[in-house]
Amino acid sequence: MAQLDVSQIKALTFDVFGTVVDWRGSIIRQGEQFGAERGLKVDWAAFADAWRGAYRPSMDRVRRGELPWTNLDTLHRMVLDELLVKFGISGLSEADIDHLNRVWHRLDPWPDAVEGLTRLRRRFVLATLSNGNVALLTNMAKYGGLPWDCILSAELARHYKPDPQTYQTAADLLGLQPAQVMMVAAHKDDLRAAQRVGFKAAFVTRPYERGPNHTPDLTPDPAFEVHASDFNDLAGKLGV
Repeated sequence: MAQLDVSQIKALTFDVFGTVVDWRGSIIRQGEQFGAERGLKVDWAAFADAWRGAYRPSMDRVRRGELPWTNLDTLHRMVLDELLVKFGISGLSEADIDHLNRVWHRLDPWPDAVEGLTRLRRRFVLATLSNGNVALLTNMAKYGGLPWDCILSAELARHYKPDPQTYQTAADLLGLQPAQVMMVAAHKDDLRAAQRVGFKAAFVTRPYERGPNHTPDLTPDPAFEVHASDFNDLAGKLGV
């Protein structure tokens, strides 16, 4: 592991989808309830996977300039409209579709998340650094009781991760040098992009993010300063 002087770290910024919250399990659970109330027969696990599968491609259209700046709620809705057709879901009102789209505002934290974040907040400033838009992240925090000090988002930089502007804007808004910030994520590409800007990196494993049939790469990367099994383990390794 890379050497780390914890005393130099002033803030932790967190990827959210998959790292802090269980997007897949949440969408399946809420989808099943939504479908039962409306008499829909849907494979909600496949639906969740297809929705998330379009996440990066839709953002890449913005990153390449094919779309003007478009926030994640709007991108999610564009994909949802296509999925409703693909999965043969019809007869929903606009209010129903909007409610379903906002399932991303109502994602459940991983079991260790709130306790671990509360511990970490004793020593560090905690902020989101997500591709989710500010309203989405704010509503999610309220829903899940996530104890952020502030909400930072790709929306503020008008650049989606892994664009370097996203990370640099977060450091600037926190009034810190990149080396004073540690990015926390369950995704190695996010951490590597943050490191290229000068952030420190903490890899937290989330083996069940994509469900029981997916085997993620959980091997430690020696370039990352910290490797943790969950947020409580991260707090212990950072001396909290």
